[in-house]
Amino acid sequence: MSILERWTDRRTRLMNRFHARRAARAAAATGFQSNPEPRTVGSFARGRQLAAGNLMFAGHLIEAPKTVLWDIIPPDQAFEEETHSFAWLDDMAAVSELHTRKAAQEWVWGWIERYGDGSGPGWLPELTGRRMIRLVHHALMLLRGRNAEQTEEFYRALAAHAHFLSRRWHATPACLPRIEALTGLLYAGLSLQGMDRFVEPARKALAQECAREIDADGGIITRNPEELLEVFTLLTWAAAALEEAGKTVDDDLRNAIQRIAPILRALRHSDGALARFHGGGRGIEGRLEQALAASGVRKRKTDGLAMGFARLSAGRTSLIIDAAPPPLKEASYNAHASTLAFELTSGRRPLIVNCGSGAIFGEEWRRAGRATPSHSTLCLDGYSSARLGKQSNVRGATREMLEDAPKTTPTQLSLASDGVRFEGGHDGYVSTHGLTHARILEMTSDGRGVAGEDMLLAIDPPHKATFDTRMNATLLEGIPFQIRFHLHPEVDAELDLGGTAVSMVLKSGEIWVFRHDSKAELTIEPSVYLEKGRLRPRGAQQIVLSGRAMEYATSIRWSLAKAHDTAIAIRDVGEVEAEEPI
Repeated sequence: MSILERWTDRRTRLMNRFHARRAARAAAATGFQSNPEPRTVGSFARGRQLAAGNLMFAGHLIEAPKTVLWDIIPPDQAFEEETHSFAWLDDMAAVSELHTRKAAQEWVWGWIERYGDGSGPGWLPELTGRRMIRLVHHALMLLRGRNAEQTEEFYRALAAHAHFLSRRWHATPACLPRIEALTGLLYAGLSLQGMDRFVEPARKALAQECAREIDADGGIITRNPEELLEVFTLLTWAAAALEEAGKTVDDDLRNAIQRIAPILRALRHSDGALARFHGGGRGIEGRLEQALAASGVRKRKTDGLAMGFARLSAGRTSLIIDAAPPPLKEASYNAHASTLAFELTSGRRPLIVNCGSGAIFGEEWRRAGRATPSHSTLCLDGYSSARLGKQSNVRGATREMLEDAPKTTPTQLSLASDGVRFEGGHDGYVSTHGLTHARILEMTSDGRGVAGEDMLLAIDPPHKATFDTRMNATLLEGIPFQIRFHLHPEVDAELDLGGTAVSMVLKSGEIWVFRHDSKAELTIEPSVYLEKGRLRPRGAQQIVLSGRAMEYATSIRWSLAKAHDTAIAIRDVGEVEAEEPI
């Protein structure tokens, strides 16, 4: 971190502390203008666990029954921030039991007692906005049974949150963090008596953020599907709160919601979960459906890419491909080198996946999850298609950014003879090996078969010269590559006799078969599945096709088919032919 970055970060923290303590001296709100309704989706099971003292945050489990949350020493910054966000209130509110409500009340008033004066690590504008939303959503539950003194403390804390957000929302990073802060401020102005003056500034700033950060197609710069869902959810909450209060919903806010909804539908697998790319997970269960229903937008995206992703779907099968370069510079600290990687879900069961974001398990896992070998695509000579570069300071943490990523990714979606076809390519290996990676994927019209072809091509004379140099370095033994197909942990894979095919059994009993028609070596190797809500990575398997690029053009063809429905065989490039049912 440079001297300037350290100074800027220190100044931001000092300003947050100053304004938080100043806000804590503000007069308490006098009550709610209307009875707030909870909009958030919580987990009943997780709420029961929290009330029992099984505290799992940011990949850490601490067993502390009958312990106030704030008496626990946080193991890291992520744990600390997650507790101060109050997102756990959603889960505890989902449990309609007296002892769970009392535990939630004890934690909330414990926080007010310790940090309500503006001290502590929770006074970041985005965390404060997140906390404000939960306190408003669950106010009726929290205030039930509280005496007059405790009620006044609660309203004083809400007033402090509102005043702090009014002064510090602009200090948050753009997009999701700022939208969290502004939505919290808007909630305060609309919900609390005496806070009306915050409504118009928050409404206008939120509309401006929508116009600036949501692109014309409904995407965001990070290309993180789960982050887009969080943005969309906040915007639908803000719009609903404005409408219920009889206020005008700005065109920029309404238009942003209408643009995002079709993108999220395109990024949703057949099991209802989001594609896991660029640091995003599957999304909180039920949140996507709730947000789409609340938006009232029924439109679907029927052509082109959705935030840089291509979707093939038929029958009960969905296939989502990362068809654009990863975000660079300030948006890249969670970006993955996943260009041309895909995920495939059959019905309610994921089959082909990416390893996912390892950020929850520490820096080493975060780096591993970002690399190309952690995705279901081709990896050349141990290189990633995008490489980590210079450092970036984010909230006082030094994180690596992606640079030297693919710059061109021509793609095309079209109809095939019996289904739909995706064609794409990227130049992420041109500078190092002179090779362009091209991928063709076809799905049959019934969704029961997928045929793929991966090509490594040295196209121009300079690219061929680079390839020749690499070949000479290997003593003409060829440049090694691996095409990886990571399997969901609930998929059991077995290499058939002769090593020419792999049978994959889903938990539902459905069977898929993987075949190829190249000289590449077919193996099954260990893999991992990285997801939030787990204490450690889950063991999984991956199918690997290994070979060597010996010429200016190398082609590897493979297929996936449901064993008990239709098998497919590849006869020519891009041609899929149905055979007799097995």
